[in-house]
Amino acid sequence: MLVVTGTGTGVGKTVVVAGVAALAVAEGRRVAVLKPAQTGLPQGAPGDVHEVRRLVGAGALTVRELHRYPDPLAPQTAARRSGWPEPGHAEVAAAVSALAAEHDLVLVEGTGGLLSRFRADGMTVADVAWAVSAPALVVTGTGLDALSTTALTTEVLVHRGLEPLGVVIGRWPADPDLAARCALADLPECAGTPLAGVLPEGMAGLAPAEFRAVARESLSPWFGGVFDPEVFAAKHHEPGR
Repeated sequence: MLVVTGTGTGVGKTVVVAGVAALAVAEGRRVAVLKPAQTGLPQGAPGDVHEVRRLVGAGALTVRELHRYPDPLAPQTAARRSGWPEPGHAEVAAAVSALAAEHDLVLVEGTGGLLSRFRADGMTVADVAWAVSAPALVVTGTGLDALSTTALTTEVLVHRGLEPLGVVIGRWPADPDLAARCALADLPECAGTPLAGVLPEGMAGLAPAEFRAVARESLSPWFGGVFDPEVFAAKHHEPGR
């Protein structure tokens, strides 16, 4: 089980989820992707989980979205404006448990950043990770604030008793500037966790076969074999409860 969070909106969480899912499916694993809340899309339009399914393109993949709100806002705000129910701790935990019973890997994709609120009572993406006792993969960008926002995210995870499994750059530019090159070099030290992959920008526009090939090249050096339970256990410890 793995929670994929980010340093903010637009850093490439969905593409990273699809890349990790593609690697696991290629290893013969049954994979499920859960999105507790999708914002910024009307009912009936394809959402992030549908994009994951399109990019992976084949294999044993289940996708599920719990709540959707039309306004492109934080889930708590979007839910309030729509008048529709917010995701709940018990609801998310039950959905993860049901998926975990039938799949080898469950990927939970957060909305926005780690402390983006799902509920008015303060439930955040970090609380979801805690509720399902899962390590977190942090997706980050390459801007001037990449090092500080990534370090803040991993520091909060550790403070909450959660495991930052690694950091992935979700959109590596074709022509990286000085800030991007420095972020690539310094992220592991600043974040205190391994650099688990670098995905080139534009991957969302690839056909499934090409997407899987690029994901394999970009993520396999770190993720290779990680979906074997023994290998996965060696790469992280269970969060304290």
